[in-house]
Amino acid sequence: MGNTTRPEKKLLFSSLWSRQRQHDYVPVDGAEENEYAAATRIESDNVARPAPKGRWCHGRLTSCSIWGLTVLAAILLINLLLSIARSLWGIEDDPDKIFGNWGKPGTGTEGLAWYPTDFLRDVVPIRCHSHNDYWRKVPLFSALHAGCIGVEADVWLFDNDSELYVGHDTAALTPNRTFQSLYVNPLVDLLNRTNPQTELYNDTRRGVFDYDPEQTVILLVDFKTDGAKTWPHVVAQLEPLRSKGWLTYFQDGAINQRQVTVVGTGNTPFDLVVENSTYRDVFFDAPLADMWEDPDASDSVSAKETPTYDATNSFYASTSFAENVGHVYTGFSDDQIRKIRGHIKGAHRRGLKVRYWDTPSWPIGVRNSVWHTLMEEGVDILNVDDLKSASRREW
Repeated sequence: MGNTTRPEKKLLFSSLWSRQRQHDYVPVDGAEENEYAAATRIESDNVARPAPKGRWCHGRLTSCSIWGLTVLAAILLINLLLSIARSLWGIEDDPDKIFGNWGKPGTGTEGLAWYPTDFLRDVVPIRCHSHNDYWRKVPLFSALHAGCIGVEADVWLFDNDSELYVGHDTAALTPNRTFQSLYVNPLVDLLNRTNPQTELYNDTRRGVFDYDPEQTVILLVDFKTDGAKTWPHVVAQLEPLRSKGWLTYFQDGAINQRQVTVVGTGNTPFDLVVENSTYRDVFFDAPLADMWEDPDASDSVSAKETPTYDATNSFYASTSFAENVGHVYTGFSDDQIRKIRGHIKGAHRRGLKVRYWDTPSWPIGVRNSVWHTLMEEGVDILNVDDLKSASRREW
């Protein structure tokens, strides 16, 4: 056998696949086949490799580790996103939740649950005007809770009816949404709460904002129907505020600021606003577009004119941003900035507050840029539709 040469055996792919599946098992018959298989097994045994079971366990552990790390990373990412959302949108747990039974009968805290000015106790007033305020889920209250110092009511008067209905157009009017039910009466109720008559306090000077009780609320009344016919009804329905001394008024050449300042716009008749030269408690929304003055000219040149509109008869000076300033989707031009500065100069010389309406609300970046630029240039109040975004701005 020493010199006998073993015939060369061809290793077919099929036999290799079969051998891989059968591992080290060899048939009993066939010495030559068994000898060749044994030699092959000895050669392979010299190679260090994990047992099949160990290899399977190792792979499973690796897979489990990857999945575990993935789940952990997902949980951490979700927590991070929730934290960011809470900081941006104020989604926080109620810190007073543990006091849920405070003030309830049988707890010994009856009558102690609510601070008199609880609704607006921590609201910081900001220079924004709630445009079309009556569209909000809770007119007046939503705007005040966001910090807006100005709200707007569109009023309609119909023949044979002394009620003033509130809505953007006649299709939106309903019998229960009136000037008094949405604005006058709630303001009276709020001011009664901020000015309680107790043995510890007996005054009526505080406004609706507990943080800044000297801040007036500007009630812009947009006359949608005939001005001359609507005027006496608006004046009459303000009596609950007037009788309490809560309306800003002009008397004997001086302005006396109070908790609510009423301004007429739309079809408000200017001649009726100034008809009484000694007293008025409804002011006019003057045309800002007519007040432009050269921002580079000296103030002495502008002061030569005796203005028709001033602080004794008007409060706002307003105009359409789109019509008088134009589109600013690519930023403000030098001419547009100059026009704004001229408007502001003319209005401020007359003692009036500058307000632009019809400012862009979208894209958000453009809107924010317009807000920032207007406030930076000296505009006194912003018309806003998005109360939440306005309340998050740094004023």
